[in-house]
Amino acid sequence: MWVQLVIMVACYVLSTALAPKPKAPKPTAFEDIDFPLCEEGESKGAVFGQCWTEGWFVLTVGRYRTKAIRTEGSKK
Repeated sequence: MWVQLVIMVACYVLSTALAPKPKAPKPTAFEDIDFPLCEEGESKGAVFGQCWTEGWFVLTVGRYRTKAIRTEGSKK
């Protein structure tokens, strides 16, 4: 019984040590995001609250940050 336990632990250690390390994913750039925009001549409406529309559109895109947010005083 102890032999099987030692073999099982050895197999686990070897498989963990020899497993390929995953590469870190490339962060998404602002240009990579495909925003659906209004076509020229398309009617634009202002909706306050919730409602159903036949299609949806984006009139403007908010202030997306291009620099990292730095906080001082929150040390982990």
